[in-house]
Amino acid sequence: MAYPDTTHLAFIGLGQMGRPMALNLCRKADGAMLTVMSASGRHHAEFTALGARTATAVAELVGAQVAFLCLPDEAAVREVTLGTAGLEAVLAPGSLVIDTSTIAPAAAIEIEAALARRGIAFVDAPVSGMQARAIDGTLTAMCGATATAYAAAEPWLRHMASNVLHMGGVGSGQLAKLVNQLLFDIHCAALAEVLPMAAKLGADPDKLAAVVNSGTGRSYASEFFLPRILRGHFTDGYSLQHAYKDVVTAAELGASERIPMPVLAAATVTYQTALAQGHGALDKGAMIRVHEALLGVQFRSPSHPGASTS
Repeated sequence: MAYPDTTHLAFIGLGQMGRPMALNLCRKADGAMLTVMSASGRHHAEFTALGARTATAVAELVGAQVAFLCLPDEAAVREVTLGTAGLEAVLAPGSLVIDTSTIAPAAAIEIEAALARRGIAFVDAPVSGMQARAIDGTLTAMCGATATAYAAAEPWLRHMASNVLHMGGVGSGQLAKLVNQLLFDIHCAALAEVLPMAAKLGADPDKLAAVVNSGTGRSYASEFFLPRILRGHFTDGYSLQHAYKDVVTAAELGASERIPMPVLAAATVTYQTALAQGHGALDKGAMIRVHEALLGVQFRSPSHPGASTS
């Protein structure tokens, strides 16, 4: 796919991850014209000030040659791509859709097939790294696509991600993201279960956190969440209620493919209990509240007696 010097880019979805990704694209994609679109429109003025255009409906994206999606769930991706007046009807043959959302691998395959009938290429390119790396432009992008579509998408993704990997055919990017997220979920659930046990037995939370994050028990989950758990701060990561789709996808795959995943199943119970107890708007670190409540303790730093419980 060859594009002219002035390529018309579109970016749909300006949420926690999408906004910084689109800002990096706006600042780094020299010579390209960018149109952004979001449901709320609350960030549109910020992009207008940087020279980007804004849209309130997919129908306004006529002429876009490369469309990025960063949407909250599969239903939103399907609506934007294949819904009435979606990208399938709006984009011209030869256009490219790059979906950085997290959806099921099977859904990515279905969407790619539908767009291909219109001559529109599709790359599933979910990202990992959380908001801080989205701001820095150092995300990891896991791409599922044909070799041709990946070659067309990779230079644009480099404006937002420092590690861009071609995982294989369509759906393989989503599979890679799913594996990564499930391991992350398991690590979070392990912290939630074991740390309250330590508090119950009288361990010093600050010292134990230092041991974990400098020892063999450390993980990205412990490095990110432990300092926040010690302060009782649970609002920096992606919310439990939105991230729950990953364990749902895994459960469906496990059932359909007859794949036993007992460790993940145990972690899912903690996840589901946290949701049932009303912690859905908080991040995954809040899963610790499940076992804290069960044991009647809190794993908090004594140096933060007034720690937030949000």
